[in-house]
Amino acid sequence: MAISNTSASRPTNARGPAADTGSATPKPRGDARSGRPGGRPPKAGKTPKATARDWIGGARLRTLPLAIAPVALGTGAAYLADHSAGWHWVRALLCLAVAVGLQIGVNYANDYSDGIRGTDAYRVGPSRLTGSGAASARSVLTVALVFFALAGIAGAVVSVLSGFPWLIIVGVACIVAAYFYTGGKHPYGYYALGEVFVFLFFGLVATVGTMFVQVKTVNVEAWVAAVAIGLLACAVLMVNNIRDAQQDKFAKKRTLAVLVGNWPSRILFSVFTLLPFVALAGFGVLYPNANYVFFALLAAIPAVIITLTGKTPAEFILVLKLTSLTALIFGVGLAAALAF
Repeated sequence: MAISNTSASRPTNARGPAADTGSATPKPRGDARSGRPGGRPPKAGKTPKATARDWIGGARLRTLPLAIAPVALGTGAAYLADHSAGWHWVRALLCLAVAVGLQIGVNYANDYSDGIRGTDAYRVGPSRLTGSGAASARSVLTVALVFFALAGIAGAVVSVLSGFPWLIIVGVACIVAAYFYTGGKHPYGYYALGEVFVFLFFGLVATVGTMFVQVKTVNVEAWVAAVAIGLLACAVLMVNNIRDAQQDKFAKKRTLAVLVGNWPSRILFSVFTLLPFVALAGFGVLYPNANYVFFALLAAIPAVIITLTGKTPAEFILVLKLTSLTALIFGVGLAAALAF
């Protein structure tokens, strides 16, 4: 799943329907199948081959706060639960490797799947590697699988080190869910279930799992923090889909933003973004240092205001950045408050 479509590596795709003011809606091009290598992106004119900068942009590094924040929270909660054991740095870093590998892998997998499905024929935002023809579908899929493999290796190692080999099954479930967000014949991201995946895997599983492999228990603080950071991850995905809602309708990609409509989706974004701060108020009562995390509102409140009033893709891209920053400050800041 690509939580964000904010790759800045290539110019705006002017071939999408919203890029002209009177042209008819284009029909999707390319292989409608998504789930095997060798699919071909929509044909276009000569397109410059992807550069290193384009490949880095395809990783969508701005989404990495959604991988870093839950691991930080799980580690902070683990230290809170067992000061005497000290920091489990190796396991914490392995959990971070799993989360980052999954995040980058799902971004490339989303690029591949939407590209060969023809969904990106409608894009008006930053173009994709596969959909633009800058890179072959096979090469993009290969890179996605490499990052999934790296995440899987790190997950297997941390499972063995923690003494719970069965956690490998959880890791496999994460990889499968990441790929089938937009991959396969019936991708669940096309049926308004993307936020469910993000909440479960980048909220609950990442946070609670990180704590569990370090201290073999899970406290209430970890569960509440997991819900909070999961909601912020949903907010990032929601605003991304708000920006692309019109084009997703044309492509028959039924995201939650498409399903509920324009204003309800903007209100949902606001709830996803601000509700974690209600939980933060509870943390502030028990852990005074948690009150410093309210500084994240300096990014969250402008994000909500722009979302409620915004009209252009550029505004929603700014909201993506602000919401990702909110998640990073919230996750790392609250982790520090719990630990210290």
